[in-house]
Amino acid sequence: MVSAIVGAVLRPPLQRGNGLLPQLLLAVLCGGYATGAALGWGSRELALFMGDFGLSAAAFAAAASSLRYAYTRRSRFRPAWLMFGASSFMAGLGNAVWGWYEVVLDQPVPSPSVADFCFLLFAPPAVVGLLILAKRPVTRAGWVCLALDTWLIGGSLLTISWSLALAQTADVDGESVPVVALNLAYPLLDIALVSMVLVLHFRRTAANRSAINTAIAALALTVLCDALFTSPLLQQSYRSGQILDAGWFAGSMLLAYAPWVGRREGPAPVVSEEVAQNRRQRASQIAALAPYLAAGVCTLGILYNVLDGRRLDRVVLITACTVVLALVVRQAIMLLDNISLTQELAQKENHFRSLVQGSSDVIMIAAPTGVLRYVSPAAAGVYGRRAEELVGSELASLIHPEDLGRVLHEVRRFLAMPRDHAQSTRIECRFRAGDGRDGDHWLNVESTVNRHHGGLIFNSRDVTERVRLQAQLQHAASHDTLTQLPNRALFTERIRQALGGRRASDQGTAVLFIDLDGFKSVNDTIGHAAGDELLIQAARRLNESVRSGDTASRLGGDEFAALIIGDGSRTPREVRIFEIADRLRERLSEPYAVGGVEVRVTPSIGVAFADPGVTPAELMRNADLAMYRAKQAGKARVELYAPQLQAEVVRRVQLADRLGSALNDGQFSLLHQPVVELGSGRVAAVAAHARWRSAQGIVHTPAEFLRMAEQGGQADGRTSELGRWLLEEAIHRAAERHRDGHTVPVIVRVPAMRLVDRGLPPQTIAALLARYGLPSGVLCIELCDHDPRVGLDELERRLVALRHLGVRISLDGFGNGNAAIAALRRLPVDTLKLDRSLVEGLPESERLRKITAGLLRIAGDLGMDSVADGIDGPEEVGLLSAMGCTHGQGLAFAEPLDEPRLRRTLVSGIVPVPQEVPDGGASAIAFT
Repeated sequence: MVSAIVGAVLRPPLQRGNGLLPQLLLAVLCGGYATGAALGWGSRELALFMGDFGLSAAAFAAAASSLRYAYTRRSRFRPAWLMFGASSFMAGLGNAVWGWYEVVLDQPVPSPSVADFCFLLFAPPAVVGLLILAKRPVTRAGWVCLALDTWLIGGSLLTISWSLALAQTADVDGESVPVVALNLAYPLLDIALVSMVLVLHFRRTAANRSAINTAIAALALTVLCDALFTSPLLQQSYRSGQILDAGWFAGSMLLAYAPWVGRREGPAPVVSEEVAQNRRQRASQIAALAPYLAAGVCTLGILYNVLDGRRLDRVVLITACTVVLALVVRQAIMLLDNISLTQELAQKENHFRSLVQGSSDVIMIAAPTGVLRYVSPAAAGVYGRRAEELVGSELASLIHPEDLGRVLHEVRRFLAMPRDHAQSTRIECRFRAGDGRDGDHWLNVESTVNRHHGGLIFNSRDVTERVRLQAQLQHAASHDTLTQLPNRALFTERIRQALGGRRASDQGTAVLFIDLDGFKSVNDTIGHAAGDELLIQAARRLNESVRSGDTASRLGGDEFAALIIGDGSRTPREVRIFEIADRLRERLSEPYAVGGVEVRVTPSIGVAFADPGVTPAELMRNADLAMYRAKQAGKARVELYAPQLQAEVVRRVQLADRLGSALNDGQFSLLHQPVVELGSGRVAAVAAHARWRSAQGIVHTPAEFLRMAEQGGQADGRTSELGRWLLEEAIHRAAERHRDGHTVPVIVRVPAMRLVDRGLPPQTIAALLARYGLPSGVLCIELCDHDPRVGLDELERRLVALRHLGVRISLDGFGNGNAAIAALRRLPVDTLKLDRSLVEGLPESERLRKITAGLLRIAGDLGMDSVADGIDGPEEVGLLSAMGCTHGQGLAFAEPLDEPRLRRTLVSGIVPVPQEVPDGGASAIAFT
């Protein structure tokens, strides 16, 4: 049985659920030994064997267990278990020597013997081990108090023990001094061991507490059996194998089990902080009373001698005096320690009071009833009320009514949680400020809430500015900074709410996309500040024109939008929405007073309904498509989305994508249309035109494929790329014709914006002329699409540089708007080209003929040649020739020709004129 329990103890630690088996084996082994001892073991020989060698085996098992734990576990308690192992080894050796005499030699154990010295060496290592396990003091006073407490307990036990038994042991006549000393050494060492056990019980460390408690219990049981053994009543009648041996056996087995008990039980059960605090409080109270209880025991020892009528023994008197002296010294140390602690506590209290009173945060303590018991002085600066006025107030009366329910819910939730899980919580609410004379004033307050003796501590700070800043940031993130209307993100969210709300089935909900026609010219002519003011006024008008439940938004630039929520009326949705859209169109079309002038813009409005299954993104896309259809249809109108619009856009985007690879695939070709003298039909020049023949065989004119590029979002890049190709290809072909003897000039159309572009400086044109060997006088740049954004100063510098190279300049679009007149006044122009709008309808309109004749006279007075574009019939030829126009271009003479047909035309040099004009109607053209 002993080997079984030792093996169970020395095996590797088991899991928590398996720790019951070693405990059960330990109980069975100790119970079996106690039963055998109580029954006398059945024979005298077995009783002697179990009383001697049985105890020796148990003590050796305890030594082996403690030593193995010390050598296999590296912990700070390793020396303590080494000492316990040495102590148990001495006990086992003593019992083995005792058994050698009684069992093997069958003779009484001599006194003194080797066994006595082994038993004497049991207590000192155990005392050292207990000291190692004790929580070490950190000050000298602590060490002194530890020694005094040990002596108080030991002296008191010595007093009572001497009075009861030890005095008789010391007065035995005829015994030698060594024998008397040996007889007294047993109880005195046991008293020292008991003293250490009691002191350690109140000063033990918190680490591995189960193992330490088991070791203390084992040593306490051993000391108790030693005390009974040394008593006069049992000492004379003791024989090995009696019931007293069961106590020693159980003590050794408990010590053998002690090192492993903590590891077998697994982690200690989690206890709440409140329970742990109560345990520590009870332990500290008992520890504080222990010295006084020891002094009481000492007093009982003296009273026993006095009441028994005995003479007061000198040992009792000296011990009692030293105990009283130790108690006085300890009391003095505790008094000084208490004074020091009181001063330190007062200093800390002043320190924390200064922190609380000097803190900018308001600290409030509320009773469980919700009444404020303390308010820090910072309340005067934060809440505008003195702390004394707030003390006694109901906390609920100071919180905004709309926030009170949420605050109470959070407080109840916090108080219902265990302390270990929630040390504090944060609450943000509005708090009443001021004295209320000027009405209620509320501050946004953030409070950290902690428990305090059944109540609550609120550490509050004013976060009003932070909340206001957060609101401003949230508003800025969801609103347009210029007009303060909802931006695209918020508008999309409102659409999502409308489509998913309780009115999701109402198909009367619609989105309106609005674009201000003419806004760009306002920006370019009056300035961006005036443009911003116009947008602000337009946003105000839009917001005033929609209902309170609807949403007006600025999407960016001059694009606005409106979300019209369906009202469930029986009026057809188209009728209702068109009434609203027309009202918006009329309101936004009214004049705007900006920059000191009155300007007008008109809105193009696209409408899309929230049909079933449509998403917010699709609804906005549909309204956008309808808006672009309104712009293409003439602007200043309302268009309703139709499903075919999406298909048309897809087709245009696909064409725009194919346009990107058309140049690389060689799908572009260059055609030339002759410019003819109206009087003679002579070919005076050729105008270069690009044509795109797509892979599907469709031929697109420049107006068509440039419009595709614009709709595909590629206008700038494609225009520049096509312009470079057209200029270089026209110079290349003209140079080839020039080498073949055809010196007719070539006209290349270049937009004004392209001419001032850094990518096309005059040096680039000069380099192209030099590369292909074309004389500069053979090239004519036709200035077209004059953009108001292009500065005339820069344009003039570029054209002057080209003139210095010998390049001729032609001005297209003459007679269309003020831009051509201003360009004519500033720019170095050689030829004027009448706008097509002046040629179309010329035979039918007398007014148009007078305007055209006046413009031609201006060209003649300036000494410039004139070219009429778009001449398609003989009547136009005759009228223009009669008005003084020198040259013409159009289908009346020839369509754009490919290179072979052009060369055949140039060989003859003459193009038939549909109608002859009188002599003198033509003059020498400047191209020759």
